[in-house]
Parts: sequence; structure tokens; C-alpha cells
Amino acid sequence: MNSIKISIVFVAVLLSQMCWSQTTDDLMPYLQDFKSVSANNTVTITSYEKNSSQYVYAGGFGGIDIFSLNKEGKLTPIGTQELYKKEGPARGMVADRINGTDFLFVANKYGNAIETFKILDNGTLEQVSLTMDTDETHLGIAITLQVVHMQQGSYLFIGGLEETPGLSSFKIQSDGKLIHMQSMKDDEKIYTDGIIGMFTHKIKGKTFLYTGGFQDNGVSSFRVYENGSFKNINNIGDNVTDRYLTGAYPVTGVKLRDNYYVIVGHRHHKYYNQESGFIKNPDFVYHGDGVSVFKINRKGALVPHFVLKDDEKTKLQGQTRIEIVSVKDNEAVLAVGTRDDASIQLVKLDENGTLTPLNYLDTGFSIYYGLRAVQIEDANLLIAGSNRFDLKKVATYKVSPKIDRSKKVLRHIVNLKYKEEATEVQIDEAVKAFENLKNEIPEIEHIEWGVNDSKEGASKGLTHTFTLTFNDDNAREIYLFHEAHIALINKIAPIIGDVLVMDYWTEDN
Repeated sequence: MNSIKISIVFVAVLLSQMCWSQTTDDLMPYLQDFKSVSANNTVTITSYEKNSSQYVYAGGFGGIDIFSLNKEGKLTPIGTQELYKKEGPARGMVADRINGTDFLFVANKYGNAIETFKILDNGTLEQVSLTMDTDETHLGIAITLQVVHMQQGSYLFIGGLEETPGLSSFKIQSDGKLIHMQSMKDDEKIYTDGIIGMFTHKIKGKTFLYTGGFQDNGVSSFRVYENGSFKNINNIGDNVTDRYLTGAYPVTGVKLRDNYYVIVGHRHHKYYNQESGFIKNPDFVYHGDGVSVFKINRKGALVPHFVLKDDEKTKLQGQTRIEIVSVKDNEAVLAVGTRDDASIQLVKLDENGTLTPLNYLDTGFSIYYGLRAVQIEDANLLIAGSNRFDLKKVATYKVSPKIDRSKKVLRHIVNLKYKEEATEVQIDEAVKAFENLKNEIPEIEHIEWGVNDSKEGASKGLTHTFTLTFNDDNAREIYLFHEAHIALINKIAPIIGDVLVMDYWTEDN
């Protein structure tokens, strides 16, 4: 009898693993919602759950936009928060609970400061502390923040892009104020020049911090002690064979069974204007793009393990953010946001530390550090924004099994009416500009339009209909957030009286 029970349990576990594998192999991000932001762009995004509600903080030049988020991926604007010097941008943001109080810590990049905000019950913010850069710290052009919890206290680790770069730790007080504990100046050994990514692993009672050095092209590992001090363990730099660390950018990690991994992406220096002087060491070799996986040994050191190389089937050029979408016992799904491919690429990491590309979505906008994964109940969501100053949008996506639309096309129907004061010349120019989108955005398969001729009296006053056809989700995304489409909206918005937009999928005839 016992052997029968064991066999049944084994089969059930095997079937469960098979179902999960089949599901994860076919995952795809699908657009759910997008909203405007008051800041000039979206540089970074974070989220926080408080009182069973999920809040989203989108930071850019000028301030922070605050939204609530539900499990369907719908965003509801709540308010805005001005930044020190009214500029920012809010480049690095992390929210956490310290001694019973919820705080949002913000790296004000050009303010050379760290701002601490208390998160109120409705998700809005109240500034409680401002920590300025000094000669002893490395907060100049602050970019990345990481909260590390120890038994006797919590610490905020900070990295940036200043002229004298390095890594600093501050103890977080119960009121949100920061007390400087230690700073380690960058040198030729460690990779802390331009820390854009950080991650923490806790292994057998010990805490380890991992950083990426954007300017010095490598990754470093540190042991963090109970008092917030830290020491360097090991450092790994870029090469031209099996590492892709030139412009090391996003850093994240995950534990799968007994294995600890750190995943590192990069935006290669070739993607930057070499004449600007922004890249300190322009003598580099471009040998492609890839996502690097490091395994952590028993001493907490980084060990090169695996590389997923970019090819014609993946979207990995200019990686700026890597988020953990979901974790099971033996595998994890990650989302890679790219600035140069302007996409979200899903990948799977198995317990052996091997990355496998899944599906990708062309977002239609470059992602510049602004990507965040959120799980609400059984829904896996992504929130993304762009650094483009013309877009001023934040979008949400649901990661779910791919829908078979191989034999279908998408109709995008725009019904509108113009204001009474709009002239015939203005209307004619608007129509021609809409028609011209086909020349500006090749992803539009077909476009046609006409003036309403219905006699039923149920048109709600709408007078013009434009019908666009797309072959897939990628094409629609590119259209929605394309510079030409945004320019058209901004141009004709003053003469639009009302608009009704509907999309539907239909058989491809």
C-alpha cells in the first residue's frame, strides 16, 4: 500500500512539474493598461504593498507619480511627489518597512542626495529626511539603492556615478534618517565605478552584496556584517570570450533549491556616444550582447557559470533592467528590459543555472531602468516606463500563457469627432496626418478611414472612423508608443471633441 501511495505522489509531482514547464515555456507579456505621468519621463519604477493595496512609484525628471495597481493590471493615479531641487531624477528607489514604519528611499541623481519619504496609508509620500553627499560618502549622482536587513538593524547601501565613485552604507533609523557607517572608495581592484545594479543574498546566516560597475566593466561581491560594515570578497571583469560585462548594468539574483545565482546584464559602451566623454575607458572590444549568470560558492564569491548570448531570435541589446517575474522550486522566470531593442524579453533560469529565452514583446519604447515585476494574488505583472520625454507614459503588462493568434489580425478602431470651432483646414490636416502614419510606422499593415454615414442616430456625435490593421501584438505596441503616433496625438488633441477606441481580433482573410 505504501509503495502505491509513493508512486501516486511521484506521478502527481511529475505531472505538476510538466504542467509548470509547459506553462513557463510559452509565457508572454500582454499590455493591460497605460497612464500618463506628470514628470518629463519615467526613469525608474518601484512598488510597495501596504494595507493589502499595491502602490506604484514612477520616478523621472521633476518628480514621482503615484498609482494604485490591481491584479488586472489597472493603474489608478493617486498623486505626485516633488523632489529636492524640483529636478531629480528619481533614479534609484526602494521601499521597505523599518521598525514598523514604511519608507520610500529615493536616489536623487542630480541632487546628489538621498531622500527618505514616509509612505502614508493612502500610498502618498511625506518627506522625513534628506541626506546630502559629503567628501566621505559616495552619493554624488546617486543611482542605486539596496536595503539590507540584519538582526540588529537595517542598512541602506548606495552607489552612483560620481567622479570619486565607491560604495557606502548607512544605518536606517526608526524615523527614516540615515547615519553613515562605512564608505569604500573605488580602485583598480573592485568594480564600484558606476554602481547601477545591486543584489543581496543571505546564505547560511551570512549576508552578501553584489554590485555591477558600469564604468569599470565588472562585478564585485562583498560580505556585509552586523554593524553595516562590509569587505570585498572577489571581483570579475569583462573579457572578449565568455563574459558580457562591458557597461555592467542590471544586477539581480535568485535561489533555486540549494543553488544561489546572480544574474547580470549590460548596456555595452558601444551604445553610447563616444565623443561625449561619458565613457571613461573608450578602449573596449564589442563581442556581442548577453546575460551572464554567476553561481555563488560557499564563501559568497561570484563564479562565472553561464551566458545567454543575444541572437536574431532574442531581444537583449542594451539591457537596463532584469526583474524576477516568478520563482518555483526548480526554475525562475525573468524579464529583461532593453533600451536599444526596446523590448521585454522573458527568459527562464533552471536550477542548473541555465538561461533559456522564452517570448518577447516589442514595447515600442526604450526601457531605461524603469521596469518592475509585481505579483498580486495569482497574477504576475510588469510595470514599465520609458525615458523618452515625448511619451510620458507608464504601462502595465500581464505575464501569461501565449495566445495563439497565428491566423488572426488585429483591428484598431478609432472613432472621433472634432470640436465645433475646428476649421476644415485643420480637420483635413489631421486626416492626412493620420493617413501618413502608415509611412511612418511600417508595422501598420493597413489603414483606412471614412466619415460617418449611419442613419440610426446612435453614433454619439462621432463623425470620423479610422481603422488600422496589425498582424500581432508587437506591431500594436510599436504603434501605440511610436514617436510619430505620439506626435500626431499632441498635434490634433486641441481640436478633438471626443474619441472612442476599440480593438478586436478577427480571422485573417
